[in-house]
Amino acid sequence: MAAEEPTYDRLAELIAFDETKAGVKGLVDAGVTELPRIFRTPPHLVDDRQSAPAAGDPDFIFPIIDLHGAATDPEKRNQIVEQVRDASANWGFFEVVNHGIPTGVVEEMKAGVHRFHELEVEQRKRFFGRGSEKKFVYNSNFDLFSGAPVTNWRDSTIYQAAPEPPEESELPECYRGIMGEYSEEVMKLGHLLFQLLSEALGLGSNHLTEMDCGKGLIVAGHYFPPFPQPELAIGISNHTDFDFITVVLQDHVGGLQVLRRDQWVDVPPLPEGLVVNIGDMLQARFFLNHHYSLLCSN
Repeated sequence: MAAEEPTYDRLAELIAFDETKAGVKGLVDAGVTELPRIFRTPPHLVDDRQSAPAAGDPDFIFPIIDLHGAATDPEKRNQIVEQVRDASANWGFFEVVNHGIPTGVVEEMKAGVHRFHELEVEQRKRFFGRGSEKKFVYNSNFDLFSGAPVTNWRDSTIYQAAPEPPEESELPECYRGIMGEYSEEVMKLGHLLFQLLSEALGLGSNHLTEMDCGKGLIVAGHYFPPFPQPELAIGISNHTDFDFITVVLQDHVGGLQVLRRDQWVDVPPLPEGLVVNIGDMLQARFFLNHHYSLLCSN
């Protein structure tokens, strides 16, 4: 007679993991060779992520938009607005290049994220937190206790950059300087994107900005260390973003996918590309105002 499997107490395991304040990087550093149960993705979710279109299918080529000339050339801007309209309507996502953020700033921001997450655990623990009591926090899975069926293999830093950023002294040294510089650049890019989206909706250029869509900014620095049994884990579960827009900076590793017509499509990790995601709040605002022809992503 086979022995019965001990009752699995998921909450207790989540609490024990969280209390280490070491994140998934702590498990890697401890030499874990078997993926803890809280991170094991149910088989049906793994199978779903493996759904992908045929290579080269023109209906699933991720849209890339060159922003060069968007602020200076009216004819080029009109073309870009059309591309933004098409990508937003048919994908809800697009990737921008020649966006104006200096290459050095982009590379230093990525390096800063890696430097923080590779600090000794006691240094990372100084910034550990949950909730909104701090403007800069480090943790693993901000929604760890929200009832999700699987815990993501991901550590993160969360920085409230606008409208009222923290003092530089509140940041770890590896983020000082670059976090503020990168945030300023992203705010400028966001202003341009909101102009283009406004025009794509047939509205005045400053419509979304005047609605305060670009007033706040949160910068999240996600870290996905190598893990045992990668076929059983997910870095970020299927989700939508509850904001106006999200601007995603990938490193060279890639792995980001978006869902289009029930197919998971890889997003190319271009060296200087930034991925733009139309968020729930922007879609909801325009559904309520009957401007839904643009913002219905598939």
